[in-house]
Amino acid sequence: MALIPSFFGKRRSSVFDPFSLDLWYPFKDSPFPSSLTTHSPETLALVNTRIDWKETPEVDVFKADLPGFKKEEVKVEVEDDRVLQISGERNIQKEDKNDTWHRVERSSDKFMRRFRLPENAKMDQIKASMENGVLTVTVPKLEVKNPDIKRIEISG
Repeated sequence: MALIPSFFGKRRSSVFDPFSLDLWYPFKDSPFPSSLTTHSPETLALVNTRIDWKETPEVDVFKADLPGFKKEEVKVEVEDDRVLQISGERNIQKEDKNDTWHRVERSSDKFMRRFRLPENAKMDQIKASMENGVLTVTVPKLEVKNPDIKRIEISG
């Protein structure tokens, strides 16, 4: 299915078509079971969660776009081996009061992303905040001391 239909009446569906909405799954016909072969909304949510990771000399900053999520539905966790895990789950509750639904596109969403933090991360000072659907996780770094250099005079 394409956003712009062909003038010849056929719908375009190609990996090379920039307007195609079909997703390419390289392991779709694989005989081996894999989580990559499933087309469930959960799998797509894991892939579609967009997170930026910016590093400065003082901190690492992670920014995640989480539209529609409340901060109570998002978890930020750090494992012992310096792995930052950002996850969340939102359940949409449908109201069935004999209403006529014309379209239901919103659904329950789940996501999870994991990042290995650098060795100089201050694990006990990680902070997270959420504003306007954007989660910001700040990971301070240990100061890197420049070595003291002592000049030695050369005799002779």
